[in-house]
Amino acid sequence: MTAPFAVQADQNPYLAAGATRVDAVVTVTATGTGAAADALEIVVVDVSGSMAGEKIRAARRATAVAIGELRDGVAFAVIAGDHRARQVYPDFGTARADDRTRAEAVERVRELRADGGTAIGAWMRAARRLADRHPDAVRHAILLTDGQNGEDAPVFERAVRGCVGAFTCDCRGVGTDWRVDELRTIASALLGTVDIVARPDDLAADFRALAGAAMAKNVPDLWLRLWTPQGATVRFVKQVAPAVEDLTGRRVDAGKQRGAYPLGAWGAESRDYHLCVEVSPGTVDMRLRAARIELVSGGSEDVLAQAIVTVEWTDDPQRSSVIEPKVAHYTGQVALAGAIADGLAAREAGDVVRAEERLGEAVRLAAESGHDDTAQLLEGVVDVLDVKTGTVRLRTDADKADAMALDVRGTRTIRVGGRA
Repeated sequence: MTAPFAVQADQNPYLAAGATRVDAVVTVTATGTGAAADALEIVVVDVSGSMAGEKIRAARRATAVAIGELRDGVAFAVIAGDHRARQVYPDFGTARADDRTRAEAVERVRELRADGGTAIGAWMRAARRLADRHPDAVRHAILLTDGQNGEDAPVFERAVRGCVGAFTCDCRGVGTDWRVDELRTIASALLGTVDIVARPDDLAADFRALAGAAMAKNVPDLWLRLWTPQGATVRFVKQVAPAVEDLTGRRVDAGKQRGAYPLGAWGAESRDYHLCVEVSPGTVDMRLRAARIELVSGGSEDVLAQAIVTVEWTDDPQRSSVIEPKVAHYTGQVALAGAIADGLAAREAGDVVRAEERLGEAVRLAAESGHDDTAQLLEGVVDVLDVKTGTVRLRTDADKADAMALDVRGTRTIRVGGRA
């Protein structure tokens, strides 16, 4: 059946008299010991004209590697995308992976040629049609592109919205001519990741890792269901590890005083979420159940695991002033991601003063939190003059790939006591 789960809520349970904000970090852990689930893997490869040369050759190699990672029995398909979506293998529908179908698919992939435009929305709609054939499977897609979408924005946005809940999607951009915001839109909506592969030769290793991770998932659709007391307001629910992702706007009504937030497919892994609830003010010694957190699989009322967030109002400032370490840690991580996003946006807009201010703040926060990988990425975009004060100067010789890498990886976090 499903994999065993555990849910743990870390918080300071004491509030000052009259205080209303409740913060908790919720850790969801899966052991991954459940049986292998039915799965669907879709590889969507950009074959537009800009992919000609080494990029299309690398894409063929990477797709073949991903196909090789599929375990026997997994449903799969390959889509070639240019100004349309064309199914490469099989001719229609999906195939089940075995020695014969994997070999046939690789042969078809070797024939891919680069030509035409870029219509990512059409590619997404084609993937959705395939996903609909496997409603109970762990459904995953890898999407690769090297360019900017040529469709009108509303067409693209409708296509992405139409895929929400149908499959997860990890997006990769090869080279530096694609747009981070376009692929982030897809990855965020479909609970996947986005990253840059600046060198085509690195694609195969990346595809191998993505396909391998997908094969390890055995729970197709997990939800965090949240009950709060009458009069309370959920200010936000954010994934804070392994990366920052705001889930607040994805709330689905789940009954009286309850909402559910999608967590996607799971295998053996652990993720952290920052929950913030505004409750009615209480008096000294009053206790309140501020939230009940339940883990459920899609379409089921069975609770896989749960945790309770309880608060007590006190007049003891030594109790109420304590910030729970996990809450403090992830608040800083979210601030780091926000500083990077703001700084890069200002840099793109030509606002040097604002860019240096916010990216300098990011340098300081990265150093304070031990986020060494992010600090290194920042150094590709700014010259660091003083880490402690966050004084930096924008680099005039910054490589475009370095700025894009900072953009796509700036939301990655480190866990409490860990490293980047």
